[in-house]
Amino acid sequence: MNDTAGFRLSVLDTVPVWNGVPAARSLRDLLELAPAVEALGYHRYWLAEHHNMPAFGTSTPPVLIGQLAGVTSTLRVGSGGVMLPNHVPYVVAEQFATLDVFHPGRIDLGIGRAPGGEPATARALRRTGDAAHEGAFGEQLAELIGYLTPSGTDARPPVAVCPPPERPLPVWLLGTSASSASLAARLGLPYAFAHHLNPSGTEAAVARYREEFRPSARLERPYVAVSAQVVVADTDQEAEYQAGPIKVAHVEGRVNPLTLFRTPDQAAEYKLTEGQQQFLDNHFAPQIVGGAETARRRLADFRARTGADELLATAPVFGLEARVRTFRLLAEAVDQPAAAAAGALSPASSASSS
Repeated sequence: MNDTAGFRLSVLDTVPVWNGVPAARSLRDLLELAPAVEALGYHRYWLAEHHNMPAFGTSTPPVLIGQLAGVTSTLRVGSGGVMLPNHVPYVVAEQFATLDVFHPGRIDLGIGRAPGGEPATARALRRTGDAAHEGAFGEQLAELIGYLTPSGTDARPPVAVCPPPERPLPVWLLGTSASSASLAARLGLPYAFAHHLNPSGTEAAVARYREEFRPSARLERPYVAVSAQVVVADTDQEAEYQAGPIKVAHVEGRVNPLTLFRTPDQAAEYKLTEGQQQFLDNHFAPQIVGGAETARRRLADFRARTGADELLATAPVFGLEARVRTFRLLAEAVDQPAAAAAGALSPASSASSS
């Protein structure tokens, strides 16, 4: 048993869309990918929310959650996350309370505060865009949690969710900064930090969350999931080749956010400037990219540095077979019980809670 064992392994998916491949293909692949991940012993599968970004097929997390929960049996499925400034809390509560009816005890609601998108997208989402609206996130979150918490009395509140929640539905707070960590701690919610977006801020945010955490009716002790870019292959060279598209996307997306992911061959032809290469070297050094042994070392370092209870693996790898292989090799790196029988794909039991 290696020193990274003992914490949960999960997936955070953006459903990457590739140049020359229909977006529908990426979405349909989910119906095969999620059961394969479940069989490898993963704990949860989350879908992010993106709008007007053609490279990501995750515009409707609740719809995708219902689809994936329907083709799995033990995997927790949820949002990573729903961007609350884009939505009315009451409608989000109705959606997730309904999902929980059909898949009881398996649905997670991860909430983010970043609105995402440029002004035209904001208008299309019917957001006001004014400062008062943007500053109301704490109130929106409290309202949402209230809808998803059983009242404990026979009296019906003036506005209630139908179907009414039979149990408190798990609500997480997502973030990329210490301020989100403080809010999650103050509310007593589990916290997910986007290390794949802001690796330099991970340790400080996680430390603040643990230091400031206040127990709540929803969570007695602090619980932290940390996301990371993950690409694992047979060799370091192969992993770097497969990681080429996400690396190029990190620099190309700054210039053209409407671009699709390049294939590995196309990414290999992309000419990086010296500054871009330095940026990528710094950003990906704390991520988990490499052959099996390199990934094992990087995973141990990730665990030691972040103190995470759970890894949310973001693996934008081209091709369904290669993606499954990345998740299998990652599972082997943490000695997941089901990973030893990699080809068996038999359902593994999923831990409850969180």
